[in-house]
This record gives sequence, structure tokens and C-alpha cells, in this order.
Amino acid sequence: MNLVIALGGNALLNPRKKSSYETYEETVNSTCRELARIIREGHRVAITHGNGPQVGDIMLQQEKAKTISLPLDVDVAETQGQIGYLLERGLYNELEKAGIERKIITILTQVLVDPKDPAFSKPSKPVGRFYSKSEMLKLPKSYSMAKINGKYRRVVPSPKPQDILEKGVIKLLFEKNHLLIVSGGGGIPVIKEKKKIRGMEAVIDKDMTAGLLAKTLKADMLLILTDIDGVYLDFGQESQRRLDKLTASQALKYLKEGQFREGSMGPKVQACIDFVKATKGAAVIARLKDAYKAMHKKAGTEIGYL
Repeated sequence: MNLVIALGGNALLNPRKKSSYETYEETVNSTCRELARIIREGHRVAITHGNGPQVGDIMLQQEKAKTISLPLDVDVAETQGQIGYLLERGLYNELEKAGIERKIITILTQVLVDPKDPAFSKPSKPVGRFYSKSEMLKLPKSYSMAKINGKYRRVVPSPKPQDILEKGVIKLLFEKNHLLIVSGGGGIPVIKEKKKIRGMEAVIDKDMTAGLLAKTLKADMLLILTDIDGVYLDFGQESQRRLDKLTASQALKYLKEGQFREGSMGPKVQACIDFVKATKGAAVIARLKDAYKAMHKKAGTEIGYL
């Protein structure tokens, strides 16, 4: 089976433990153990991941060191390398224990966005740390800021992914059954102008890019792993109920009704709908620790064509 697996932030950082490199490494290794259960069955696998906390850390380090402030597209590229390395190492060690040899590679991935995307006129994606009003006033005037719970946070555009520039190489390696870690953090956002590529101050939703990647690779399944055990109606209310299975049409109906929040479950469900409608494959949203069962459709919420 051809699989695209999208890892949420809980795959990389455990919010219930004190933040340190040791807990970071421990969480990544735990993730790799669960992924190895799937890989051992011989499936073709491409992995993508979030990077929100890591990008925030890089921005804070630059700010505190008072060093050169790198643009956001470069920060995303840095996290792709950092997280890719840790996943590569963890997966190699797990597969080595099982006596399985697979070539593993991280690909720095640029994702094309439309410079006319409405998101560029309405920055909405929070990045970096919170600031007091006095701190906020010292930031570059070009930053868009949002007031959240009495403090301020930078917000950037979140345009829709249009194309994956490295898709040719990714397809070639995927077909050869190499284990790929690609389009981390939604991909490095770029535009094309006058036959040149230019990075953008933006963050692409990683689930939407995961859906695009799954369509590009003609995957049989898109597996979105997060910190919740599936898709709920009336989430957070007394009447909430988890859905075991949905058709793409049913999922779209609930999405339009506002059942799935933007910036949370909404993009995950939309990515699944787009993938399923384009390929007639299956998509599953599940907890990371249920990855193996979810791949076999025994956990999480399945979104299918019919």
C-alpha cells in the first residue's frame, strides 16, 4: 500500500513533560517506534510533519541573541532539516533492530503558493512567542500583530499549497520504496515571479500540504495523526460524539455547518476530503499512538469516497 502519514506536533513534543532536548528526543523515538510497526509491513511510506513549536524556538533564539533575523521561509527550512534528522535517526534505529534495511531520506521541500491568495491580505496564523504591548511596539512595523488574551502575537498569512516543486524527485524515490520525510511544516512557501523563485513570509498548513502530497503520489491512504482519537460532532459540548466513518460528502456537509474549527480539525478534514475526492482512496484521522490500528482502519475516523 502507498501511504502518506502526517504527524502532528504531539509526535515531536510532549506538552505533559518539561521541555528539554532529552524529552524531545524521547518523544520522537516513541513516534518512530509506532511508525516502524507500519513500515515493517513493507508499505511505501512518505512522512510529513508539523513544525510550529520549532519555528517559534528559532525565532526566539534569533531575537534573544540579537543576531540576524532570518525570514520565515528560511526558518521553515531549518526546521525541516532538524526534525528530518531526528526522524531519520529514530526510524533507522527501529528498523535496524527489526533487521529491515530501508533507505531513509529527508528532502527540503519548497511548496508553491499563489501570490494573489486572499490569505496574504488577511494574516491569521500565529507564530513565535507572546509579547507585552511595550515589546510589541519595538517590533518591525511590517509585522502583523494580533491581540490574544491581553498579549500580542505575530500573525502571518497561511496560503493554500498549489504545487510541490520537488515532486519529480519525491515520486522517483517513492516508487523505489525509499522511506521519505518531505514537506515538513507544510513546506517552504515560495512563489514564482519572472522565472525566479522567491520565499514568502508565510506558513502553509501542513495537513493541506499532506493532502496535496498524497494526491501527487497517488497514495492509497492519507493518515493524519494528532492528539485526539478521531473526528467529533459538537466537540467540547455535552452532546459531543465521535464518528467512526464518514463519506467525503458527509464530511463536507459538517465542515460547511461549522462543526470543525479553523486552525484545528477543519484543515485536517478538508485535506481528507480533497484527497478522497481526487483519488477515491481512504483517509483516517487518529491519535498517534493508534497509528498502526488506524492504518488498518481499526481506530480513528475514516473518511471514504462512498
